[in-house]
Amino acid sequence: MTETIVVENLRKVYGDVVAVEDLNLEVHEGEIFGMVGPNGAGKTTTIECIEGLRRPDRGTVRVLGLDPQRDGYTLRQRIGVQLQEAALPDRIKVWEALDLFAAFYRHPLPRQEWAVLLELLGLAEKRNAPFAKLSGGQKQRLFIALALVNDPELVFLDELTTGLDPQARRAMWDLVRGIRERGKTVFLTTHYMEEAERLCDRVAIIDQGRIVALDTPENLVSSLGAESRVIFKVEGNLDKAALRTAPGVTRVEQIGERVVVYGKGDRLVGGVVDALETGGVRFRDLRTEQPSLEDVFLALTGKEMRE
Repeated sequence: MTETIVVENLRKVYGDVVAVEDLNLEVHEGEIFGMVGPNGAGKTTTIECIEGLRRPDRGTVRVLGLDPQRDGYTLRQRIGVQLQEAALPDRIKVWEALDLFAAFYRHPLPRQEWAVLLELLGLAEKRNAPFAKLSGGQKQRLFIALALVNDPELVFLDELTTGLDPQARRAMWDLVRGIRERGKTVFLTTHYMEEAERLCDRVAIIDQGRIVALDTPENLVSSLGAESRVIFKVEGNLDKAALRTAPGVTRVEQIGERVVVYGKGDRLVGGVVDALETGGVRFRDLRTEQPSLEDVFLALTGKEMRE
């Protein structure tokens, strides 16, 4: 398996603050690789070292077989980096932005392929629209187009769905999958655990400058051994002792009319419902929650992602 990115024993210090310490990771060619972590965990510093924007104090970084510090110009011709909103003036038009950024590269996409790129990203009808007139989702898609205008082998996407509504966010996920299908490798940072879980082939969780877990989302969730949750509301008294005897139940919590039953196994939900009906308990709004990447993140870092 070809490695697009190899980081070994990376360390970066700012004064007395150790931003990254002994960090190791590999990103495989053709995958969507995600990095998540609380604010101040070292995500930005790590990515800047990978992109060649920061010089590591120790360790080695290789991207597409190149040293980002020594081979910076050559590397930048082969990677794409998503911009943030403030990077473009309000009056520049979509096509003009592509023209401007294409001029930065020795071998950009041929101009005849720009229309195909805009069509892929849902911007074909906006080619003459000024940046200020684009919606939030359209601006994000333009940033992706600019990151792809040099036909890169590796694309860095940073918080690409922040501020988008759920429908626009899912449309953006489809676009990222389309980038991978075109043979690109994607390095994604996100604050949304659902996004990382549903979009990424592998995810690295970083905390206090170190990788604390790295695997597929499925394996990370399985490794936690977390419990499923059955959540419902009750009217009247609840015999929690009877619920605790249901198959798979490990504990029961109640706050007011809201009840959460924790447990494992395929019989958990059926057992809870049977116990409630046998006891004559009137319940409503029953739903289940399965263990997720959010649970893994909380268990490993002790922090909410929004922190």
